[in-house]
Amino acid sequence: MAKKKEPVKTEQEQQESTLKRWLKDRRITEVECLVPDITGNARGKIIPAAKFSHDYGTRLPEGIFATTVTGEYPDEYDDLVSPSDSDMVLRPDPETIRMVPWATDPTAQVIHDCFTKDGRPHELAPRNVLRRVLALYEGLGLQPVIAPELEFFLVQRNTDPDFPLQPPAGRNGRPETARQSYSIDAVNEFDPILDLMYDYCEAMDLDVDTLVHESGAAQLEVNFVHADPMSRADQVFLFKRTMREAAMRHGIYATFLAKPMENEPGSSMHIHQSLHSLKTGKNVFSSGKAGAHTEVFMNYMGGLQKYVPAAMAFFGPNVNSYRRLAFGEVSPKNVQWGYDNRTCGLRVPLDTPENARVESRFAGSDVNPYLALAATLACGYLGIKEKLQPTEPLAGSAHAKGYDLPRSLEEAIAELRACKPLRQLLGERFVRAYTAVKDKEHQTYLRVISSWEREFLLLNV
Repeated sequence: MAKKKEPVKTEQEQQESTLKRWLKDRRITEVECLVPDITGNARGKIIPAAKFSHDYGTRLPEGIFATTVTGEYPDEYDDLVSPSDSDMVLRPDPETIRMVPWATDPTAQVIHDCFTKDGRPHELAPRNVLRRVLALYEGLGLQPVIAPELEFFLVQRNTDPDFPLQPPAGRNGRPETARQSYSIDAVNEFDPILDLMYDYCEAMDLDVDTLVHESGAAQLEVNFVHADPMSRADQVFLFKRTMREAAMRHGIYATFLAKPMENEPGSSMHIHQSLHSLKTGKNVFSSGKAGAHTEVFMNYMGGLQKYVPAAMAFFGPNVNSYRRLAFGEVSPKNVQWGYDNRTCGLRVPLDTPENARVESRFAGSDVNPYLALAATLACGYLGIKEKLQPTEPLAGSAHAKGYDLPRSLEEAIAELRACKPLRQLLGERFVRAYTAVKDKEHQTYLRVISSWEREFLLLNV
C-alpha cells in the first residue's frame, strides 16, 4: 500500500509546533502572556504551560488600550471600544519567546499580538500601529533600520511620593553629587546591579551593545544593536522591565521618568534611523560618498522637520515629559538639523557612507517604544511621499533659534488632533483613543495640588 502523505502544515501551525516544542524542551511550567499597553507597560495573563500549549492563545478586553496610567477611563470610553466591551483574540509572536530569568520556576514570557474576533489586527494595539507604518515602507520597497539609545536613573527607594527622588549610594556607600559623564569608575559603583542586568539580558537575548554613565547622578545609558524596528521596540519594552527587576533585587529603583529630579538632567531615548532597499540591502540615505546624501534622505529629513511637532504627543507622552524638553540642558528645543550637532533635535552622526543615518533626539525615556518608532517613521514617510525638503544644516547652536515645540502635553495633543496626515497614517480610531487617554491623564494631573503651591501660595495669596 502507498504510504499516506502527511498533511502539509500551514505557517501558523509550524510556528505553533515550534513554540510548543520550545516550552517542552525547557520544561516550562508557566507562561507570561504579554501585551504592551498604551503606556508601554506589560499587560496580560500568567497561565500554566500546559494550558498555553492546549489553547495556544488567550483573550483580553480591548479596554486595556483605553485606560490611563492611573487606571481610569476617558470620558469617550464607550465610543472608543465596541459597545459590548468585547475581548480581543491574542496570538503569541514566536519570535519573542524568552525565559524569565528572575522567576523561581522555569517560566517563559512571550509578546502577543491582538486581533478582532474576525481575525483583523486590532487598531488600538501599539504593535499593530507600528506594523501599519512598516507596511507602508514595504510598499516603497524599503526597510527601516533602527538603533535606540535609552537613558535612565537609578534612585533610592521612594515609598512616599511627597518626597523628592534621591540618588542611591554606590559601592563606596556615598551617593553621587558631581557630574560624572562617561566616567568608568562611576559606572563601576553599581557593578552588582549592572552585572545582574547583563546576566538577565544575556538569558533573554537582548541586544544591549554599550553602557555609559550619563551626566546626571546615577544616570546611565544603554545602546541597542541596530536592526528592524519591531525587534528594537520589543527589546526596549523588555529591557525596561528587566532593568527595573535587576535594580529592585538590590533595593533600589530604576526609573525611566523623563525628568525625575529637579536639579538633574532629563532622560531620553535617541532614535538612530536609516532606510535600506529591500531589493539590494543598501542604505538609501547614502550616495556612496562621505557627507553626501540622497534625495530620499533629504525628503525624509524634511518630513521629520515638518511633522515632529505634531507627533510630540508620542515623543513626550506624559505631563512630566515637557519638564525635560523645556528645562533640560541638552534636550532639543526645535526641529533644526546638523552634522554631528548635539544641540539639534535632528543630528546626523559622522560615519561611513554605508552607516548614514539620522538621530532623532526628541523622545524621552518614558515613551512607548512601539509608538515612538511608529511616529518618527511616519514623519519620515510623509516627507518622502510629499517630496519635502529640509532647511539648511545648522553649524552653530540650535538653542539660539528658540523653542518651537509644544510646551505641554495639552498643546501636543491639540497639534496631533489637528494633523490630518498623521491621523490617517497611524489610524483615526487609534489617534482618537490615544488622545482621549492622554487628555484624561492631563486632567487628572491638574487636580493634584503640588508642594510648590502649598509652600508659596498657602499663606501668601
